[in-house]
Amino acid sequence: MTPEPNSPELASYDPTKHAELLADYCLYAAPGERLMVTGGVEASPLLREVTRALLTRGARPVTRLEYPGQMDDLAELASDDVLGSFHPAEATDFEALDGSLRVLTPEQPVKVDAARRARLTASRAELAGIRARKKWSLTLYPTAYAAAQASMSLPEFESFVTRAMFLDRPDPVAAWGEVRAMQATLIERLRVADTVRIEAPGTDISLRVGGRTWANSDGKRNMPSGEVFTGPIEDSAEGVITFTVPAQYGGTTVRGARLVFRAGQVVEATADEGEDVLRAALATDPGARRLGELGIGTNSGIQTPTGNILFDEKIGGTVHLALGRSYPETGGVNTSAVHWDLITDLRGGGRLSADGEVIQEGGQFL
Repeated sequence: MTPEPNSPELASYDPTKHAELLADYCLYAAPGERLMVTGGVEASPLLREVTRALLTRGARPVTRLEYPGQMDDLAELASDDVLGSFHPAEATDFEALDGSLRVLTPEQPVKVDAARRARLTASRAELAGIRARKKWSLTLYPTAYAAAQASMSLPEFESFVTRAMFLDRPDPVAAWGEVRAMQATLIERLRVADTVRIEAPGTDISLRVGGRTWANSDGKRNMPSGEVFTGPIEDSAEGVITFTVPAQYGGTTVRGARLVFRAGQVVEATADEGEDVLRAALATDPGARRLGELGIGTNSGIQTPTGNILFDEKIGGTVHLALGRSYPETGGVNTSAVHWDLITDLRGGGRLSADGEVIQEGGQFL
C-alpha cells in the first residue's frame, strides 16, 4: 500500500545530504580538482548544494545550468554544420576537467526528428569519450514530471529517490558498502563463466563473456545503483530478445522492442511503439548495431519501472543489454556514439544461465 503524502512512512528528500554523498562518495573530490556539475534549472537546489560541498573540499567546481528543452532545441534548430560537428574549444574544456557530475532533471520531452537526434549524438561521440576517461557520476533530481512518469505524487517520488539512494540511512556510504559486498559474491560466480544465456517469453539469446571483466556498480558512477555488468564479446550475441520494460530514447518512448542478433550484430529490429526511433538509433553508426554491455539488476528496493533508466536498469530480477559503446574497464572494445540500455524482466518466468547452469530463475538468484 502506498503511504499518504503526509505519512511518516514517507522519507524526506534532503538535497544537502544528497550533495554530500555525491561529493564524498561518488566524486571523491580532492583539493584542486576541476569538476563539472551539469543539470537543469529545476535541479538548482541540488546543484547549489553540490557546488558548495565541492568548494568546502577545496575543489574547483564548474557549474552549468541547462534550461528546459535545451538539447531538444539544439537537435531541432541547429544548422547542418553545428549538428554534425563540435567546436574544438569544447574538447579542450573537457580535457581540462578532472571529473564530471550530471544531474538528470526529467522534464516533458519535445518530439524531435529521430534522424537529427541520432546525428547530433554521433557528432559528439568524441566528447563523450573524453568525459568517460575521467571520473564521472550520474544522478537524478526528483521533479514533478519524473514523479508523474512513475505514477507517484512528488512527495512519494522524493521518498522513493531518498530510499533508493540510502539517504534515509544514518550512514549511506556504509549501506553502499553492503551492496558492494553482496555483488562481489555474484561476480565471483560470473567471472569464470564463458557463456551467458537469457531465456524468457519472446527471448532466447546467448552471449560470450569469457575473459571479460565484471564491474561492481556500487553507486559511485550511478547514484542510485545496484547492478553488475560486463562487455560481451562483440561478435558473440546469437538469438532473439524482447525488451519488456518501456525505454526512452531522445524523449520518445519505445515499447516492446525485439532484436534478432547474428554473429553479434542486430539483423532484425521491430517495436510495438517507437520503431522509427529504434531504427534511427541503430543507424547512428556501425557500432550501434552491436552490444556494449550486459547488465544484471540486483536492487530489490526498486520493484516497478519508473520510466527512468537510472532506476529501471537496477530493478532486481531484470537484465539489460546496451546497444553501442562499451565501458573499457570491462574489456569491451565496441565504439559508438550510442549507449542505450534496454531492459527485460525475468521475474515473470525468465531464466539466466551461466555455462548451462541456471543461476537465476524467475528473478531470484539460486
